[in-house]
Amino acid sequence: MPPKDTEEKRQHSTPYIPYSYYECRLPESFMNVPMHWHTEFELNYIAEGKGEFLCGGQKINASEGDLLLLPPNMLHSAYPQKKHKLLYHALVFHPNLLSSSSSDRSAVECIRPIVSGTAQIHVQITPASPNYNCIKAAADQIFACVRADSARMDLLLKSELLKLFWLLEDSGNIIFHRESGNNRHELIRPALEYMAQNFREELTVEQLAGLLHLSKSYFMKCFKETAGVGAMEHLTQLRISAACDALTSTQYKISDISYQCGYSNLSNFNRQFLKKVGCSPKEYRKRSQ
Repeated sequence: MPPKDTEEKRQHSTPYIPYSYYECRLPESFMNVPMHWHTEFELNYIAEGKGEFLCGGQKINASEGDLLLLPPNMLHSAYPQKKHKLLYHALVFHPNLLSSSSSDRSAVECIRPIVSGTAQIHVQITPASPNYNCIKAAADQIFACVRADSARMDLLLKSELLKLFWLLEDSGNIIFHRESGNNRHELIRPALEYMAQNFREELTVEQLAGLLHLSKSYFMKCFKETAGVGAMEHLTQLRISAACDALTSTQYKISDISYQCGYSNLSNFNRQFLKKVGCSPKEYRKRSQ
């Protein structure tokens, strides 16, 4: 597991309420969801549009009706597809909701291997997947419970989550052994984490490759296969995403935001922002207000 100080900083769960619910609209609410990880599970339901998700090194094209289940500590990101908007519902929940800390055999043999990563999850469930209608019905009930947001509905939420995992295992979407595969996403995880913490600084491919003790060419290949974009493109996405947050949550001058997000040249910042977001920083701030 990566160091705690590089984990996503947002707190998704507490001992009292061990989950959070989000309605994600891309690119309306935010441009994309940059590569990150957290110690909770994440269940996504694609309600409208199409999107590209990168989950543990796997590129997933998801569309309306698809479900995505991400285990704890999996690197992941989300982007709307070109000419498409993306609306998906996200539930981020602590493994304790599945009684993962219990010592009964269902927890020990069926839940903990998923949490620890020794069991394999097929992340994407589509309308063509086995048992989809039952899985979708359980997911609908799960999201209804979290929207109700009460202690009484949390009881039903727990039972529906356990039912969902049983359905996934029964339909072959969870396999209780580790299959050999490409672990390049684990190889570049330190670089992704370093970039997330230091995107305001001047970074180069050579510097990032050196951080991992890899050649520049091999690092570039591994990064592109994992993140779906090159390292410098990912750096730009981090900077523009931070700029979007600052434009909507502060009254700082655009020139100051540009500098704070790693751009020493305001013209370059404006050009990159327009390219990524589709409007100028000034127009973006005006729309958000």
